[in-house]
Amino acid sequence: MVGRPSLDDYFGDWKAREALTREMIPMLGMLEYEKGVQIFLYGRTLNKRSTVNIMQYHRRVREVARNEMSEFESHSVLAAMCELNLSPSQIDLGKLTVNYMEYAESQEEMPDVEAFVRKELAHLIDVDYKPIEKPIDIVLYGFGRIGRLLTRLLIEQTGNGQVLRLRAIVVRKSSTNDLEKRVNLLRNDSIHGSFEGTIRVDEENSQIIANGNVIHFIYSDGPETLDYTQYGINDALVIDNTGKWRDEEGLSLHLQSKGVSKVMLTAPGKGNVKNIVSGINDHMITPDDKIISAASCTTNAIAPVLKLINERYGIVHGHVETVHAYTNDQNLIDNYHKADRRGRSAALNMVITETGAATAVAKAVPELEGKLTGNAVRVPVANVSMAILILSLENETSKEDINDYLRLIALHSPLQNQLGYTESPDAVSSDFVGMREAATLDATATKVQGNNMVLYLWYDNEYSYSNQVVRMVTKMAGVNYLSYPENDNMHS
Repeated sequence: MVGRPSLDDYFGDWKAREALTREMIPMLGMLEYEKGVQIFLYGRTLNKRSTVNIMQYHRRVREVARNEMSEFESHSVLAAMCELNLSPSQIDLGKLTVNYMEYAESQEEMPDVEAFVRKELAHLIDVDYKPIEKPIDIVLYGFGRIGRLLTRLLIEQTGNGQVLRLRAIVVRKSSTNDLEKRVNLLRNDSIHGSFEGTIRVDEENSQIIANGNVIHFIYSDGPETLDYTQYGINDALVIDNTGKWRDEEGLSLHLQSKGVSKVMLTAPGKGNVKNIVSGINDHMITPDDKIISAASCTTNAIAPVLKLINERYGIVHGHVETVHAYTNDQNLIDNYHKADRRGRSAALNMVITETGAATAVAKAVPELEGKLTGNAVRVPVANVSMAILILSLENETSKEDINDYLRLIALHSPLQNQLGYTESPDAVSSDFVGMREAATLDATATKVQGNNMVLYLWYDNEYSYSNQVVRMVTKMAGVNYLSYPENDNMHS
């Protein structure tokens, strides 16, 4: 282990940790690109993260997990991992490091970190294993708010190119300089900032090269006549993010295209279409499923917590109120809209509207059928929403019990991607722009009286949802990583 500076030397401590983190970045890159190993810190990916990002993640672990893990410990563990012949896998460096620290504390002498890491990761060493037999081609049908975020996420996790590859984006032609305009929207986003990397436009071949990924832009007014095979795309998984078709009949049009094998909808599905929330009912996906829905952003935000609360305390009945950022469906200033109230200015008003998320939860958590009502208020913020869960329980509890239960779930369970946790007394909506968890519990706001509780969940209605969609794509594509801890659910 690397020696620590004096605790009184705060600046020296910072510089030492910063130097160690800088050394970790090429190690992370080598593991990702040469060995196909993805590294996480309590569920948060470290790949392609900046020095400060990685240091912030360490700080979060100390605050939420309430341990003393720092870069002084994780650096040595990561260095030991680099010496091993690891198979493609997902490894939580934070949990591995904490396990080493706990083991070291029980020994009279400091144990050898290399030997410990080799023993803990034995099931990942010298194993001939692939997460999937061949890379999966991904096609985005649509390029709106969600489509562009999915593009960023899919490019970000291309890694060595042997798992998921974004190959094409299908749009309707709208102007002579259509491609350049669409790329500019990908490069810069008023909410989510600049694209991390470089994008080159090849107008002649109607394609872009983003961080080395060649992505075809295909212009079409409908899916059924497309031939993806002429672009070298086969057995593709199409992500329909237009919302134009929501039932099996409409979405099946994609399956008439040459080169398509499966379809995912980024909106609530209708009829017989399975509505799946990653981490909650994704076990329902079978290899034979051709069409599934990733449900809505709000359903993804609330379903995990509702399932957890019901399992531990039992929900008698409840109400879900969402305070939701305005969307493109509303008007900037007053104008006609077929729905009640939505014609009024989104930028100037709070607008009461409906949400189907409360009833849709029952598709993911059937035991809550008929127990929940829901409503929504659209508010004048561009992004990040809040779900307020007002629940009556079978059993009495306390604020401390609920918060600690959900805190541990957020850190040490397969639902670590679905649930975040904050105790910040000054947290506001903009703090959660870019969050990858489906929702984050605002623990300081939790209210409990007897068997009644109120929970406040923040969620980035664009980015949190897009991350959930990518997790669903990974599941639907049949990608299955070896992991440490074993059976941990990462894919963040």
